[in-house]
Amino acid sequence: MRLRSTPVKVAAVAATLVLAATACASANSAGANDKEITIGAWYPLSGAVSASGVPQRAGADAYFKMINDRGGINGRKVNWIVKDNAFDPQQTVQIARELIGQDKVSAIVAANGTSQAEAAFPFVLQQSKVPILNELGGLDSWYNPPRANLFGTQTLYEDQAAALGDWVAKDGRKNVVVVHSDPAAFVKVAQAAQSVAKKSDPAMNVSLQPVKFQSTDYSPVVSQVKGKAPDAIILILASPEAAAFMKEAKLQGLTAPTYSYAPVAAQSTLTLAGPAAEGARAVQLVKSPNDTDPAVQEFRDAMAKYEPGQPADFIALWGWAGAKVFAQIAQTVKGSVTSEALAKAYEQAKNVDPGVAPVMSFGPDRHMGSRDVQRVVVKNGKWTSEGDFYTPPAR
Repeated sequence: MRLRSTPVKVAAVAATLVLAATACASANSAGANDKEITIGAWYPLSGAVSASGVPQRAGADAYFKMINDRGGINGRKVNWIVKDNAFDPQQTVQIARELIGQDKVSAIVAANGTSQAEAAFPFVLQQSKVPILNELGGLDSWYNPPRANLFGTQTLYEDQAAALGDWVAKDGRKNVVVVHSDPAAFVKVAQAAQSVAKKSDPAMNVSLQPVKFQSTDYSPVVSQVKGKAPDAIILILASPEAAAFMKEAKLQGLTAPTYSYAPVAAQSTLTLAGPAAEGARAVQLVKSPNDTDPAVQEFRDAMAKYEPGQPADFIALWGWAGAKVFAQIAQTVKGSVTSEALAKAYEQAKNVDPGVAPVMSFGPDRHMGSRDVQRVVVKNGKWTSEGDFYTPPAR
């Protein structure tokens, strides 16, 4: 496999127009031949959110390298082209043009980012008709109603939040503060947690506490939250910010337990928060990387072989799961693995079992493969699974 991770190149206006004009004509046959399947992805490999992008890329990279060593997908090697978008929507649009117009990918696979992908939708999904598959991120509006050429495997953030709202209610919490970053995408997730918690227990008080995105000083935030005397806190924050909150909460003596969505359940949170993370609760999209399941052991072995510098943690396992689901579905394609063939294969895919994540099923009216989550708790400095995957209540 030829993995290429490159900075975004600012194309000349003329070149950009050429890419846009030629993309539609070549999309269905791009990346398709008898020897290779060319696909692409964008990741935040630099900047504040690289703590998620780097390990997720490593997990998917390890999977594609492993299957290439085993002969590829139906004899075709996977050429997965990765580019750094620094978590920026406009850079993502330019990357999309490069991947489709220059690299001739047949799909965007296991990439990262909600607003970033959404910025590229008009060019990728509508104009070029190239599918975006297994994006890490997403909103309810992406899949309800389903959009052509867009398929997901990650339980939506709103459904993760629904699971958190249900969890605090079942734990008997009565005064809950939802601490969330201030961009609109985070607000919607926080509101979903608030709504389900109130539905589960109408007597519960649930308030929202917005925080400026990428804040580093959580002292005033924790002071405000402490003043509300909560008996539980839901965190809808990036991993570094959640860790900063946990450390500051410990310093200020705020002992209410935290419940977080999947981006927080990462090794980076434990590394940054240290002992302050002990007892933290979260929902996850995959099994614990410490699980004894053979499918998880295969992941750990592949990470040790192909990505030895990267911990085999939850976020790496997200990337692995996204790559594995793609390979399992692409294997069902008869003939050329074109953009159109991949979209049809996803629509027909049923009971796809990656082993490390929930079983996925799709259809013409169902472009999201699963709503299930896994509960995890930090015990003795490690994220530990509690129970099995379960389906959160309706929002």
